[in-house]
Amino acid sequence: VDLRPRRDEYMSTLGTGGMSAYEWGPNGAHGGDLLWEQIRQTAKKDADAEPLLSSYMYMTILSHDTLEQAIAFVLANRLADSTLLPTQLMEIFNSVLFADDADGVFIRSAMRRDIQAIYERDPACVSHVHGLLYMKGFHGLQSHRIQHALWKRGQKLLALTMQARISSVFAMDLHPAARMGKGILIDHGTGVVIGETAVISDNVSLLQGVTLGGTGKDIGDRHPKIGKGVLIGAHSTILGNISIGKGAMIAAGSLVLKSVEPHVMVAGAPAKKVGMARSREPALEMAQDMTVPTPPTFCDDLEAAMRKQSEKKKMQKSKRTSIFDVEDCLDAGGSKAEVEECIASLPTWSESSKSNLASAASSFSSAASASETSASSAAAEVTAAAASAAAAGA
Repeated sequence: VDLRPRRDEYMSTLGTGGMSAYEWGPNGAHGGDLLWEQIRQTAKKDADAEPLLSSYMYMTILSHDTLEQAIAFVLANRLADSTLLPTQLMEIFNSVLFADDADGVFIRSAMRRDIQAIYERDPACVSHVHGLLYMKGFHGLQSHRIQHALWKRGQKLLALTMQARISSVFAMDLHPAARMGKGILIDHGTGVVIGETAVISDNVSLLQGVTLGGTGKDIGDRHPKIGKGVLIGAHSTILGNISIGKGAMIAAGSLVLKSVEPHVMVAGAPAKKVGMARSREPALEMAQDMTVPTPPTFCDDLEAAMRKQSEKKKMQKSKRTSIFDVEDCLDAGGSKAEVEECIASLPTWSESSKSNLASAASSFSSAASASETSASSAAAEVTAAAASAAAAGA
């Protein structure tokens, strides 16, 4: 179906006031959107490489002037059924995507950040075109942005109708009232459930099967608040009006019932702190591991214990007072005070050993001045005291 006449008619009534420069310039001319130009160039190359898809690339991307038109076309054709025609959905989507109000400006910026998030964080996404045309997590997220704007306008019945179609087509249950920031990645998308009062900040990554739900039948603010840069692993469940701090990581399969501090990794059911996230914003790196090392094995423990014992023996040996150390003090001669000071500086193991050595040295110094025989006897006494101290410390 050629929707260009309806699109051109809509754009002529919309005007350009309030539009960003990258969307529409003077006289309705488009320019300045580098991401859209890159998508178009990639689509041309894809069409040349696979001629069978040339008409598909033309209808979905190359026939449109803006990214908003291309997204509206793709979503309308995916969500349409026998009663909701693509042309009807295109008109609804365009009324949101090209609006001059704050919601329109926000969505136009957010969808570009979302495409960048897919390309940068999902290694399976080979190009921006791939993300735009084939990633249902991206499709469900952009459909939610539109239904959220409709909800805020008071068109709640239409928003709930879209929610039902999103659930049927993309297997994602996203309440229209849930608030989501920019740069969000919903990887795979299947089984993702996000409740009415949930809030998701910028640069968050969610994998398949994630639930942001309530804990009972109470009305009011009852769903989780997800901080900036959080990574939520596959099939994790976060329940209640709790906060997940910025940069935190929820391990796959976790059941989170209490608030989580920033930059912390939790795991288990119920979830408990197991370490710290590896980076400041794990959602950007999709890093699903911790900074703490893995627990040591038995061999690691045994090796560490043997190394510690060996180092202890070396240290004790280096501090041991030998007979030769004492003899060096005696050979140096000098006054009684000098010999005592030399011996006192030796690393003996006990005060009693040090006292015995000092007493023997004193006797040696006194005898040395009397006769050579007395000096030899005193020296032998000092040597014996040193040997006794060394044996006590061995």
